[in-house]
Amino acid sequence: MLMALAARPVAAQVDTAAAAVSAPVVAPRAPLVVGAYAQGSIILAHTYAIRHLVASHPTGFELNFQRQTTGSAPWHGWYKYPKVGVALTYYDFHNPVLGYVWSASPYISKSFSRGPKHDFSFRLGAGLAYLSNPYNQDTNHKNTIASSALNATLQFRFEYDYALTPHLGLLAGVGLNHYSNGATTKPNFGVNLPSVVLGLNYHEQRHAPQTNAHAPAPAELCHNFFNFSTSLGFKQRTEGDRHKYLVNSVTAAVGRRVNRKSNLLAGVEGFYDRSLQAQLEDTTRAGLTQPDVKKVGAFVGHELLFGRLAFVSHLGFYVYAPYKSSTAYYERLGLKYHFTNLLFGAIDLKIHRGAADVIEFKVGARL
Repeated sequence: MLMALAARPVAAQVDTAAAAVSAPVVAPRAPLVVGAYAQGSIILAHTYAIRHLVASHPTGFELNFQRQTTGSAPWHGWYKYPKVGVALTYYDFHNPVLGYVWSASPYISKSFSRGPKHDFSFRLGAGLAYLSNPYNQDTNHKNTIASSALNATLQFRFEYDYALTPHLGLLAGVGLNHYSNGATTKPNFGVNLPSVVLGLNYHEQRHAPQTNAHAPAPAELCHNFFNFSTSLGFKQRTEGDRHKYLVNSVTAAVGRRVNRKSNLLAGVEGFYDRSLQAQLEDTTRAGLTQPDVKKVGAFVGHELLFGRLAFVSHLGFYVYAPYKSSTAYYERLGLKYHFTNLLFGAIDLKIHRGAADVIEFKVGARL
């Protein structure tokens, strides 16, 4: 009897230890970082059509909120615990033709070097922007940068944060802000603002504990898959033609998860751009046969993976294009999100030789 009673605490300790071993590792709470920065820029004259606007030095202010990842998802450890956040930015162009711009940009920030008192990182973000003075043929015809108030924005930035106190950091950075409507309306030459940044960061906890540094590889590593998708977009043909023409595409691709961070893809797709039909009707002599405006392309691509989110880049070549309306190749940059293991959505910018062609809104399935 005494031996049985003595064995019970030992058994309880063994059960408790086993439970502790089998319990999943819980990641610590992601601490908040709040930043406030001043920005100074120049307007980059990337095309002759906007050189008349390169006469001022835009200045701006940014407020951002970011979280330091701590290992709650496997990809946190794969990317050495990046920060994710959203930036709210205001720019004054100091030019009555251009006015000002407000933007909101979700972003991810990847550290290259992180120490007790410093953090050197690269930031990539994309979002939406509101321009106060878009092109108007009657009242603001000099603004060839953008002809719509709503635009897309891209941000690239190198940042260096130096700890002044355990919670306060001095941040300096250099980067580029881009605003464009993706040729949804014209003119749309877009604007590029190389910028210098200086400000302060408040760190709720500068060196947060991190878990799952060696998270296991995903189950689909080295597995093949198939993507099938369709998209639509709208574009304006010329400044004089205010009609928005529908652009469709269908895509079939095969892909492979080659490592923890990347998918490689190859596929074919068909395009139907109705603005090309309108262009042909304006330029083809009466009685002549018009070429087919439909196009077929073959592409290779890469997806940089962040959990359910992916940054997409494609390079394609037209293998069927009777109407030679553009270059023989095209590029695509975009963001893709998997709502489930089967269904995904994406927003892509299709490009011809650096010039935006159309913004595509895509839905698809992965098999």
